[in-house]
Amino acid sequence: MLDIKRKTPLIALVGAVALMASAPAFAQDAAAPAPATTEAAAAPAGDAAAAPAATPAPAEAAPAAEEPKKESHSLTPVGMFLAAGAVVKVVMIGLLLASVFSWVLLITKILEFGSLNKQSDKFLEAFRGARSIADIARIGSSEEFEGNPMADMAAAAAQEVELSRQAGLAVGGEHRDSTLARATYAINAVQASLVKRLSGGMVFLASVGSAGPFIGLFGTVYGIMTSFIGIANTNTTNLAVVAPGIAEALLATGIGLFAAIPAVIFYNYFQTRISGYGTRSEGFVAELMNAISRQLDKGA
Repeated sequence: MLDIKRKTPLIALVGAVALMASAPAFAQDAAAPAPATTEAAAAPAGDAAAAPAATPAPAEAAPAAEEPKKESHSLTPVGMFLAAGAVVKVVMIGLLLASVFSWVLLITKILEFGSLNKQSDKFLEAFRGARSIADIARIGSSEEFEGNPMADMAAAAAQEVELSRQAGLAVGGEHRDSTLARATYAINAVQASLVKRLSGGMVFLASVGSAGPFIGLFGTVYGIMTSFIGIANTNTTNLAVVAPGIAEALLATGIGLFAAIPAVIFYNYFQTRISGYGTRSEGFVAELMNAISRQLDKGA
C-alpha cells in the first residue's frame, strides 16, 4: 500500500513530462496547414499581378493590323497641285501659263481694235476732205495717222501715182488704167501686212483652244495611272487613301478646260472683229480708187 502511494506521484511526474514533450509536436502539426493556405492566397495575388502584365500583348500587335496611310494634304486646288507628281505639275503649269497669255492677248487686242477703229474714223473724216492726189498723200503720211492701215493704203496709192509722174510716165488718158493698176498693187501690199498684223496671236489661241483639253487629259491619265500603281503597292482600296491622287489627276483636265474654253471664245470674237475691219478696209479701198480715178480724170 505504501509502495503504491509512493509510485503514484512518480507516475504522474512521468506523464506530465511526456505530455510536455509531445505538446510542441502537436502544435507543429496543428500549424502545418497554414503555409498551404498562405501559398494558396499568394497564388491568386501572383496571377492577378501577372494578368495586367499580359494585357498589353494585343496592343503590341495592333500596329501590324493597321492599313498603311497616305500622307494627308488639303484637298483644295493649291493643295492638290502641290501634292501632284512632277509630270502632272508640268502639265498644269503649262496650261496655266497658256491661260494667262490668252487673257493678256485678249486685253491687248481689245485695246488695239478700239484704238484702230477710233483712229480710222478720224482718218476717213480727213481723207474725204482731200482735193487732190497730193492732199491724199499728205494726209496718209501725216504723223497723226501713223500706223493706221487705211492711212497706209492711201499713202501707198498716192505715192505710186506721184512716182509714176516723177518717172515721166503719163498717168491720165489712155494710161489711166495702168496707173490705177499700179496703185492697186501698192494697196494690196499694205493689205497683206494688215492681215498679218491683225491676225497676230490667233494661231496661239486656236492651238490652246484645240489642244488644251487633250494636254490636260494627258496629265489626268498619267496621274490616275500613278494612283493605281500606288494602290497596287499598298494593297488597299480604302477610298480615303486613293481619292486624293485621283482628284489631283482630274485637276489637270479641269485646268485644260479652263485654258481652252476662253481661248476658243476669244478666237471666235477676234475673228469676227478682223473680218469686220477687213470688210471696212475693202470698202475704203473702193472709195480710195474712186477718188484717185476722179483726180486722174481731172488731171490733178
